[in-house]
Amino acid sequence: MQFTKAIMPNYERMQHELATHGRTEAKVFGQSMKPILESGSFLCFEQRATYLVGDIVFCKVRGRYIDAHKITKIDSQGRYLISNNHGHDNGWTGRIFGKVICAVLPNGNRKSF
Repeated sequence: MQFTKAIMPNYERMQHELATHGRTEAKVFGQSMKPILESGSFLCFEQRATYLVGDIVFCKVRGRYIDAHKITKIDSQGRYLISNNHGHDNGWTGRIFGKVICAVLPNGNRKSF
């Protein structure tokens, strides 16, 4: 897989590319998903028809974009509980923009999801 946009996330661009092309890429920063993802990882996202508990996703929770946190629960109305990898819940959302399908970590190692 070839990555073309090694830039910091522009959430509106990411959302637009997922809606129009079903795919986007972004470099993300932060410690909330360690050890699964490292700060400075380059991620590839794809839009999916369905999402599952454990998926790492790009979404919006309480008006704030979340670029790479996990789905930890799905309720009976189809809403998703979004959490980091250290047990902090960001909140519930009804809309997921895309799922992380692969990552290039800062050390060059690749991961698929």
